[in-house]
Amino acid sequence: MKKNWWKALAVFILTYVILQGLLGVVPRQPILNESIRNVYFHVPLWFSMIVLLLTSAVYSIRYLRSGRLDDDLVAVEFANSAILFGLLGCLTGSIWANFTWGEPWPNDPKLNSVAVGMLMYLAYLILRGSFDDEQRRARISAVYNIFAFAVFVPLIFIVPRLTDSLHPGNGGNPAFGKYDMDNRIRMVFYPAVIGFTLLGVWITELRVRYRRLKAALDD
Repeated sequence: MKKNWWKALAVFILTYVILQGLLGVVPRQPILNESIRNVYFHVPLWFSMIVLLLTSAVYSIRYLRSGRLDDDLVAVEFANSAILFGLLGCLTGSIWANFTWGEPWPNDPKLNSVAVGMLMYLAYLILRGSFDDEQRRARISAVYNIFAFAVFVPLIFIVPRLTDSLHPGNGGNPAFGKYDMDNRIRMVFYPAVIGFTLLGVWITELRVRYRRLKAALDD
């Protein structure tokens, strides 16, 4: 139980976030109205995704330094969890965009950059399936994973700021924190980031344990 305290914490935090997200009091803003509740889900999913992708890149670096296939295994499973969170982030963002902007995926630099970034990581998974030799697959995938993260971060955080964008925090459009991120939202938003990140680590741990057991049985 002592080793699994963080799992109980994840369940507690996410239960709190879901209840507050559905039933808690939120600021009343023009256009956004009740849809601002999505800030507890859409944004934390993306923040958690970035943490998971960073961890994946770190394990890819560890593999290149050590040559241990287990590091490559952990790297790809963190990437898998991150892609899942990214797809959920796109889904929740599309629902939000449909209510606030009138269509689920407008021609917006931020959204288009996100789409390119997600395709890069889907290509990472396809690349891994193109090699039969484990060491060769791990080496090439590790290099790709590191460069993908190095491109992904400026692609979604810097490029959209250089042009006009509907998305808050980009292209001169102020982020939520500048005008309506009051303390009520912060008390749910920050725990949501922690909770979803812990959930991503939990999913990854289960996947890694499964892959290790499968490898042991195959041997």
